[in-house]
Amino acid sequence: MSRLQLLAPRVAAAVLAVVVPQVSAQAAITVLAAGSLRAALTEIAADFEAAPGGTSVKLVFGASGLLRDRLQAGEAADVFASANMEHPQALAASGRAEPALPFARNALCALAAPSFGLNGQPLVQRLLDESVKLGISTPKADPSGDYAFALFDRIETRGAAPAGSAARLKAKALQLTGGPDSPAPPKDRNIYGALLAGGEADVFITYCTNAEIARREQPLQVLTLPDDLNVSATYGLSLLRPVSPAALRFVAHLRGAPGQRRLAAWGFAAP
Repeated sequence: MSRLQLLAPRVAAAVLAVVVPQVSAQAAITVLAAGSLRAALTEIAADFEAAPGGTSVKLVFGASGLLRDRLQAGEAADVFASANMEHPQALAASGRAEPALPFARNALCALAAPSFGLNGQPLVQRLLDESVKLGISTPKADPSGDYAFALFDRIETRGAAPAGSAARLKAKALQLTGGPDSPAPPKDRNIYGALLAGGEADVFITYCTNAEIARREQPLQVLTLPDDLNVSATYGLSLLRPVSPAALRFVAHLRGAPGQRRLAAWGFAAP
């Protein structure tokens, strides 16, 4: 059994607090992380580097499923921060990483172009309109797409739309981001805002945190989904083996008060 498996959640923080002061600076650690974490994790890494004895952090962002595949194929890294729990759990099950730990939560929102209107209909009914170009991320490669598919299932099973609606939504949804063949995100613009501005979609189902970042860049609509239909996204991380002391310190920082404050500032909820 690994060291982390022996640590009960309530004592893990205390153990890490004992370890941290004994760790000296070392070479940079590499963190592979979901693209939706870019803004928050960039700030968290800067805080960590600036702390006494801080270690340099190399951040690599991408779709969580594709990052998991790279790690399973042997790519070197110290920490994997995913937009779901399943991918870190898969790494742990394969022996590549320590058991997965939750560190944040997110939810889904509908990001819409300024011209998009509900036309007097509930949002879920409007999404079914064949004239509406509905964008999502790529299921299996990117958890955001998996959560969108789960949302479509809930729309039908919870009676918000008639039988067959889930299949209709999945069939019409344009998988525009997060896949192995998706265009690379622009370096200077939010990808979701860029897709809406370019007319690739009228409305995009994405994380609420992504939607708010896009709205800061340009005048877009952020439409909330009914609470009984929305899908809560639990973000999980794993420490890749062999575990380095600096990676342990980084995880303690991320899951501790400093990291959680940064995540909250960007719209994430506590795990």
